[in-house]
Amino acid sequence: MGNVGRGLTLAALLTGLVTGCGAEDADSDTASGASAKVAERGGSVGASGSACELPVTFDIAEFWKAEAVDTAEATAAAGDLAELVDVFARQGPVTMACEIDAKPAGKIGFLRVWTGKPGDADARAVLEAFVAAEPEASGAKYNTFEAGDVTGAEVEYVTTSKVLEESKTEHALAVTTSAGPVVLHLGGLDTDEHNAMLPAYELAKSTLRPTAA
Repeated sequence: MGNVGRGLTLAALLTGLVTGCGAEDADSDTASGASAKVAERGGSVGASGSACELPVTFDIAEFWKAEAVDTAEATAAAGDLAELVDVFARQGPVTMACEIDAKPAGKIGFLRVWTGKPGDADARAVLEAFVAAEPEASGAKYNTFEAGDVTGAEVEYVTTSKVLEESKTEHALAVTTSAGPVVLHLGGLDTDEHNAMLPAYELAKSTLRPTAA
């Protein structure tokens, strides 16, 4: 589907439907973002009763709005176009579960959460598969990160739109839990917008914890 299609919310895509890659690998053993700016906290997601119930919990930036994504319901609503929704809602081994919209904070982009089924793949393998499923991705640089007792994999890469003839930076991280892998992905309208939203991504990463049983 590419990064152009994923710039839309799943809800917006469904409204339109119903009505009418390899990446280079540069390893690093040092966790990034140690001195990165962290956004002001506006709430949290992941726990029971929150906007998105997930295998992990983390803080979201002030004014950002979280909304759960029900892919099964979305696929059913799309009817004959369900396959297109499936392409949009799934990337590699994970499925979109939550969208956290930056527009209420005056920015254009999303922090999206993707979840998968339990398995033997480690966080790095899950993240590599996620990036590989994006045909416009290149220049991936992987590293590890730690947040409290959580250790995971992180990647910075570039996506290039053939339609717009523009490239932009994206970030994603992955962790594994007993309920399956979780990927957090930050895109954005362009690299400048992406960089403006990085403090929200850093806040989520630094507060990431497994959801209490």
